[in-house]
Amino acid sequence: MNDIAEIEKLVATVQHSQQNELPEEFIGLFRSDAIWTTAHGKRLTGRDEIASFTRQVLPGAAKEATATYEVAHVLFIRPDVAAVKIRQRPVRPDGTPILDQNEGSPLYVLSKEDGAWRIAAGQNTIVL
Repeated sequence: MNDIAEIEKLVATVQHSQQNELPEEFIGLFRSDAIWTTAHGKRLTGRDEIASFTRQVLPGAAKEATATYEVAHVLFIRPDVAAVKIRQRPVRPDGTPILDQNEGSPLYVLSKEDGAWRIAAGQNTIVL
């Protein structure tokens, strides 16, 4: 599998873990020293802090709404570091688009660790 396909698979796993409320699957995508900033501006530092937050907010989060995640652009900073721009669209659990909610525009910085892409940093931004 090439790097773009692997990155798309990681983003698909983000979507799967969010839509199915699987905190451990989501947490497993991060480096241990990762930095994550939520769409509401909360900064989380380190996988332990990301895990604690995710375990609190993810269960029950997809009852009313969830999102789809699409790789919009990949910039390879180095062969083992990539900046990945995501298009995040709000949908109902049945997949119906939610037209009155804003899209998200996350940016993930990924690093290749032992042959696998991991999230080193993430910043989610709501598109106004």
